[in-house]
Amino acid sequence: MPKNVAVLNCSQLVTLAGAARPRVGAEMRDPGIIENGAMLIREGRIERIGTREEVEPLVVPNCEVIDAQRRIVLPGFVDAHTHPVFGGSRADEFALRAAGATYQEIAAAGGGIRSTVRQTRAASEDELVQTGKRYARWFLRSGTTTIEAKSGYGLTVEDELKMLRAMRRLEAETSLEYVPTFLGAHAFPDEFQVRRDEYVKLIVQEMLPQVAAANLAEYCDAFFEQGYFNEAQTMRIMTAAQSHGLKLRLHADQLSLAGGAQLAARLGAVTADHLEQTNAGGIAALKAANVQPVLLPASVMMIGARKYPNARAMIDAGLAVVLATDFNPGTSPMPSMLLALTLASTQMKMTPAEALTAATINAAYSLGRGHEIGSLEVGKRANFVVHDCDDWRELAYFAGIEHPVAVFSRGRLVAQRDNNI
Repeated sequence: MPKNVAVLNCSQLVTLAGAARPRVGAEMRDPGIIENGAMLIREGRIERIGTREEVEPLVVPNCEVIDAQRRIVLPGFVDAHTHPVFGGSRADEFALRAAGATYQEIAAAGGGIRSTVRQTRAASEDELVQTGKRYARWFLRSGTTTIEAKSGYGLTVEDELKMLRAMRRLEAETSLEYVPTFLGAHAFPDEFQVRRDEYVKLIVQEMLPQVAAANLAEYCDAFFEQGYFNEAQTMRIMTAAQSHGLKLRLHADQLSLAGGAQLAARLGAVTADHLEQTNAGGIAALKAANVQPVLLPASVMMIGARKYPNARAMIDAGLAVVLATDFNPGTSPMPSMLLALTLASTQMKMTPAEALTAATINAAYSLGRGHEIGSLEVGKRANFVVHDCDDWRELAYFAGIEHPVAVFSRGRLVAQRDNNI
């Protein structure tokens, strides 16, 4: 990697710079644009930001110069909710849903999460790493440089550890950054369908201690939902996770209004994710406990549902909203934050600036990395993307287009399209 890099000739440098915390309210509508912007990078970190007239005279000899060719430059997307390691696919279920079957009907028939569990158990760690590398390329090509990555398709001690080890290898062997989350409480495996409390005991007494001892996860998550983990079971798992030093995230209020937002607040979770069914009481609870909502519009679209999270009410209440893909083989086989931006604006009435903030700096803070990534500011990692747009709002406006032409992580080129830069 070159020691010194200069990024010049940016039509718009969209910095998302500002307060040293997640953005709320009107702050989410200020993308921090520098017209005719430029950056200096030294050893993978941003050293100077400003206009081209301010920065170009500071370029030193032997500096690598990246000509953005009057395109726009943004921070790399931070995808704060994904399930990127799994065996097989569920294309058959996609066809069933298209024919009218619901997500709940497919799950009751043994499909859904349990179908992927069977395929993931059958896959070796090497096989999971190999397919994971393919998905990592998808993320990078879409302009995402960091993802939160959940386990949850093993549901045995060894298979959950296998998934988390695969994530560790993917972190080392790809240019995508992984933030690992243990999700042993994703579903009840077939062998525990009538012994559900015994499975909870397995998570608490065996899975969590081994995950923590091997330092394989930063967070613990659970699917708190009717037919999945009830309140008592979720509380037991999450309390145990905290005792092992793991921070908490929670699948909440996705399919039913079960009080997931309130439970996330009581637990002191960092995030509550999904929230399609959350009402005013849940929003108030999240605000009082300073829990960040992670909204996943692609999973609503992909299962053919109609009810999206009430993002407008959450932003108006002062919550630091996050936007993510929920990439997974069943309900959201979609790794593109670009499409998530479009859905946020068209289906949840977030302004383009609010959606971009939710997909970058707010997402970074939800992963405990806001001081390092999520915006283009002096001292932060040089994770940035050159997009083939005339205006940054075109990222969401021209939907379904692969806008990135060059993706950089720590100042190093990690994905490129058409050799255009």
